[in-house]
Amino acid sequence: MNSVVRQEEIVKEFEILGGDLEMTLQYLMELGERLPAMAESEKTTENIVKGCQSKVWLSAKDEGGLIHFSGDSNTAITKGLVSLLIRVYDGQSPQVILDTDILFPSKIGMDRFIGTQRSNGFAAMIQQFRRYALVFKTIHLTKS
Repeated sequence: MNSVVRQEEIVKEFEILGGDLEMTLQYLMELGERLPAMAESEKTTENIVKGCQSKVWLSAKDEGGLIHFSGDSNTAITKGLVSLLIRVYDGQSPQVILDTDILFPSKIGMDRFIGTQRSNGFAAMIQQFRRYALVFKTIHLTKS
């Protein structure tokens, strides 16, 4: 499933909540709880996303030209945000990740339920996904 379709699904899920702030935050925390556990061995300094107020870890591995991500955070809402981005980017090629514009936040009114600090952290997470994609793309090009 491509990243555009994944984002459309996210928007539909949040639309069901009807803009209810409390339900939206609760759903976001539930998404974080459903995120597969990140191995403790991956929670290293190198995997911390810089620019986030909360601690956020993100790691990536290449499997047959597709990138698979794992992530975690020490706060429930931020972990939910990580899970949304993993959902969009996981299993995509480096080029798709680099070409994907993250549009769902504005469509679900994310600015209503995350503050400026978390918004800056969210942007830092997106940049980290793109950095991983760029690294794997470069590795593929040098192997060719």
